[in-house]
Amino acid sequence: MIFGNIHNLEDYPFLEEKVKECFAYAKDHDLAGFEKGSHEIDGEHLFVNIVEYDTVKAEARFWEAHKNYLDVHLMLNGTEQIDLNFIQNMEIKEFVEKDDFLPMDGEKNSSVILENGDFLICYPSDGHRTAVAAGESMKIKKAIFKVRIL
Repeated sequence: MIFGNIHNLEDYPFLEEKVKECFAYAKDHDLAGFEKGSHEIDGEHLFVNIVEYDTVKAEARFWEAHKNYLDVHLMLNGTEQIDLNFIQNMEIKEFVEKDDFLPMDGEKNSSVILENGDFLICYPSDGHRTAVAAGESMKIKKAIFKVRIL
């Protein structure tokens, strides 16, 4: 996983080109003004999901990972905790191919707090539990870029 802020991208020259495309797209478009839903950028190779939801207690959320896509979470408005652990430390459930969804159970190893402009890149070995309240519950808006890797 890689955690950073979109205003400090010069610190990440090693990022994959498709990930860099995500940040270029974010800088060229007003993602906060986008409607909820999926927005195509480069067909199935690169798209962005705009989500809005209320953060909740960790116990109310689920763990996931992905095999075919990287997730690039970019906070547009609000504060969210994302819990993390490597999938090797988790109890893996059955992979749902059509949704690129690998459900799992387990405990967090660490967490990050995303605030406006912060990003988190999740690779296939990065189990993550999103929508966790960082203190009080709040409504957030976030862009999740999906970068095809297979």
